[in-house]
Formats: sequence, C-alpha cells, structure tokens
Amino acid sequence: MNLNRAILIGRLTRDPEIRTTPSGQTVVHFGLATNRVWNDQSGQRQEATEFHNIVAWSRLAEICSQFLRKGSLVMVEGRIQNRSWQGQDGTMKYRTEIVAENIQLGPRAQGEGFSKPVDSPAEVGSNKGQPVAESKPSVPPEEDLKTINVDKDGNPVAEESNPGEPPSTTMPF
Repeated sequence: MNLNRAILIGRLTRDPEIRTTPSGQTVVHFGLATNRVWNDQSGQRQEATEFHNIVAWSRLAEICSQFLRKGSLVMVEGRIQNRSWQGQDGTMKYRTEIVAENIQLGPRAQGEGFSKPVDSPAEVGSNKGQPVAESKPSVPPEEDLKTINVDKDGNPVAEESNPGEPPSTTMPF
C-alpha cells in the first residue's frame, strides 16, 4: 500500500496567483510558511521556517483566490508532487509542490473582510446550493473560523454535525 499525503498549517507568503490553462482549467499558486520550534541540547529555544509551494485546481483554485490573502492562516491537505522542466536557458529546473485537495481557512483578523461580498453560502458552494461555510457554535465571534471543505474534485461539501459539537471533518487551528 502506498500513501502520499501532506497536511500543513501555516500562513501565506504571498497573495494567490490565479491563472487559466490553455485547456480552460483554473489553477492557483501560492506560498505557505510553516514554523517549527524546539529546544536544543543547551536548552536554547530554536526556530526554523519552511517554505512550501501550493497548487490548487478547478473550483478549489477559485475559492483560494477569493478568500486567501498574504498572511492568511490556512490548513492545506494534499499530495506531494515533484516537477521538472527545461528552462529557457537550457538548464533543468526542479520544483516540489503540494497539490491541494482540501483546505480549511483560519480565523480572519478583526474587521478583515472577503475580497467579494457573499450574500449566501450557496454563492460560494456548488450549484446544488449546499452550504459550505459554517462557524463553530462554541467559539466567540472574534475567533470564529470559516470552514470550507471540498471533495477531491474541488467542489465544496456540506458538513453534518450535532449542535454543540465541533464538526468531525474539520481541524481547529
């Protein structure tokens, strides 16, 4: 059995860059920084930052472009992919990316809004009108999390949970 799965929680290092391929598919690229903190042998606190290249396709790309900005906290779940190509100068170029399959948006800063007003969750969801953004009832409004879960095709999916219990498919930040 084989498994290629990466789960990252970090902050965007730049605004998402959305493009459309010649075949008409939507793709978005953005950088994500993750931090690691530990104490070395002498007890000194050490910190290291890793930078990751994230790619999302189709509807998930559109959601990332609409809701994410530089500095946004986000959880990305996906697979690791290595690419190589020949550059214009003739040298081989290599890149390791995380191809996002699911995302969860982190809390927004006080007063920070979305780039486009959303009248209803169905506007952001699939054409079936399923709700895609729910807030956890036990969290105060200033720490409210907006969650968008998507399936493998990048379509938002509704969550089912018992009132008072956090949704089982989300991960708190």
